Amino acid sequence: MPVTFTFGEMLSARSVIGTTLAELGETHDNLWVLTPDIGATLVEFRDKYPDRFLDVGLAEQVCVGIAAGLAYDGNIPVVSGMLPFLSMRALEQVRTDVCYPNLPVKIIGTHGGLVGNGGSTHYAVEDLALMCALTNMTVTSIGDPLMVGEVLRQSMSMEGPIYIRLAVGKKDMVLYGEGEHDIRIGKGITARQGTDATIFTHGTVVSQALQAADELAKDGRSVRVVDMFTLKPIDADLIAQCAEETGGRFVVVEDHLAYGGLASRIADVVADRGIRLTAFRRLGIPQVYAGFGEDEQLRDKFGYGLAATIAATREVIAAKA
Repeated sequence: MPVTFTFGEMLSARSVIGTTLAELGETHDNLWVLTPDIGATLVEFRDKYPDRFLDVGLAEQVCVGIAAGLAYDGNIPVVSGMLPFLSMRALEQVRTDVCYPNLPVKIIGTHGGLVGNGGSTHYAVEDLALMCALTNMTVTSIGDPLMVGEVLRQSMSMEGPIYIRLAVGKKDMVLYGEGEHDIRIGKGITARQGTDATIFTHGTVVSQALQAADELAKDGRSVRVVDMFTLKPIDADLIAQCAEETGGRFVVVEDHLAYGGLASRIADVVADRGIRLTAFRRLGIPQVYAGFGEDEQLRDKFGYGLAATIAATREVIAAKA
């Protein structure tokens, strides 16, 4: 694998995808990689295994359908593309062709959330709600580019499908040192310890949550940050543990619609288990179609940027039990 990176360095998640798939192609002779005309970072796999690479052009439904057919024949297909289209344009194929027969198709892509400055048609903001609703689908949202390779490697032995959500994937912040955390699909990562409140987050805003915790620490506040990179199956035991250890004070920050994503998944666990909370705040995209803009600007505009995260955490810490 590549050299060790440290927190704050930037790395392309797309490059990690390409390198990892090329490596996995050596040990898995039934690994296929398919793309709907978004294959610039898959060149290494394409050149090494041209007979197991397929670019179908701008036809996401066809791409998912072919992947399902390959899986029926005993192969491990990876579909790589842009998530706004893989999650919505091909939703019927994902549901019926992949999830219904529980096939080991890996769907990985970019542009999860308000990233890329592509406007409403090119933002995947409903995708996690859609994918979590599908039977048999495992759903992940990754912020650290180095985690992408590990999740892909683990997914090779999975029987059913998995959805792997990334941001733009060109310049991503490395969050964790090599071996710093036990990365396992289905388990959250306690990225920072704390006792006054817990910020739950995923994907591109994990670094923002860590920054918020750092700012609050200057005032003597101890804030836990949990990178809940697997939304389904969600780590319910970790949620219960955080409620007990941080006074039942939760903030959820995500680059997704405020309802239907991680906050809703956590709220379900709280209700189903009868967990008592002192305060609960969800920060995410309101019911709007966002226009153009840089992701940080849009997060500030819609109330889930750094300042809003700090303010919400202060509020839940101040809440009376």
